[in-house]
Amino acid sequence: MQIGEASRLTGVSAKMIRHYEAIGLIPSADRRDSNYRDYGHHDIHRLGFIRRARDLGFSIDQIRDLLRLWGDTHRSSADVKALTQTHIAELDAKIRLMGEMRATLANLSAACDGDHRPDCPIIEGLAGMPHRH
Repeated sequence: MQIGEASRLTGVSAKMIRHYEAIGLIPSADRRDSNYRDYGHHDIHRLGFIRRARDLGFSIDQIRDLLRLWGDTHRSSADVKALTQTHIAELDAKIRLMGEMRATLANLSAACDGDHRPDCPIIEGLAGMPHRH
């Protein structure tokens, strides 16, 4: 099947399919006589795996490792679990950081009168100036 059909079936854009091919995340597609890429069922399965891993926030390097583990019939599930636990710790750190960002923005927003005057604690906070009240 051509790249458009592969994209439709997997939910991965044609641009990303070409990118994944360029970085070696998926093998280069066979070419038809017309020079169009030709994707098979194995490619579709692999692209679906990549899309689901990306949806869960795994990085390209982590996905590369997951693909290697997926293809290794002698793998230990402990290796997959360790990679996943590392990713969970990274997500926890991002969640904490986002909570701090939200709290800062909420404080700046609460300090802003939101009226017609130019004084704005949000702008002052972003500029690194202490807001006055």
